[in-house]
Amino acid sequence: MKVRYLLVYVLFAAPPLSFAASKEIVDLQRDVALLQQQLRELQSSQNEKFAALTESVRGAGDAASKANTGTAVIQNLIAKSLEDMQKQVVGPVVGLGAHMDNVSSDVRALQQAVSDMASLMTKMQSQLNDLTIAVKAINTPPPAPPPAQGSTPGGAPTVDVPPISSTDLYNNAMRDKGSGKLDLALQEYSDYLKWYPTGELASNSQFYIAFIHYSQGNYEAAAQEFDMVLEKYQENAKTREARLYKGRSLVHLPGHKTEGADEFQELIKRYPGSDEARQACSERIALGLRCAAPPAAGSRTTAKKGKK
Repeated sequence: MKVRYLLVYVLFAAPPLSFAASKEIVDLQRDVALLQQQLRELQSSQNEKFAALTESVRGAGDAASKANTGTAVIQNLIAKSLEDMQKQVVGPVVGLGAHMDNVSSDVRALQQAVSDMASLMTKMQSQLNDLTIAVKAINTPPPAPPPAQGSTPGGAPTVDVPPISSTDLYNNAMRDKGSGKLDLALQEYSDYLKWYPTGELASNSQFYIAFIHYSQGNYEAAAQEFDMVLEKYQENAKTREARLYKGRSLVHLPGHKTEGADEFQELIKRYPGSDEARQACSERIALGLRCAAPPAAGSRTTAKKGKK
């Protein structure tokens, strides 16, 4: 009996349980369907965003490509402009540089020409002074002959008389020197000093003896003879030139360059602004020594007028 009641209870209770289970399944299915719908919507949204992003990237790529193309065009334009500018500028600059080189060469040539002209003027002045003194000497009576030096075998006194006048002897020496007969001129200048040691042209003769030695490359003898002009005779027109050539002679001698440079410095100190001082300054520069530019010619110290 009890079993029967239990079975009936189960039969009556089963439908509600089955109905409850079915409702939960339906809710679950609805939730699943809703979730699937959301997933589809999310997928669709992601696809749309990705498509938009892809389009944006494609647009950015196109813009970058266009920008690169524009940059390349600008670079080409700049390069062409620079090339054109270089062609326009380099030619004139090269021409200007060549012109400046030519101008520099012309200036150097002009400076050399001026220097050569100054040297030539100095030589011409020296020759003019020589001619003036020679003319003056012609009008000067010859000095008295020296006293008797002995006697002849017959008892008559002998007089050591010069074989030629001082003027003729000096002029002969100058003529032979000018024609290149240096050995003969050297002997004639020496004879002048022998016969007329106190003559008007003695200092000149001594200078030209030294100058001939210098021109022949005998610098040691030249230095000694030029020193004789400075030491033995009073200051004259040959004093400055003698000191200049004494310095040049010493420079040519091994171990005497310092002495030569000192002679140049002494010449600059004593006769600032003179042509010889300017030449001495150039000689010191050639030796690698410093030399202040001599004063202008207007401040030149004038040597005593001597005989040439």
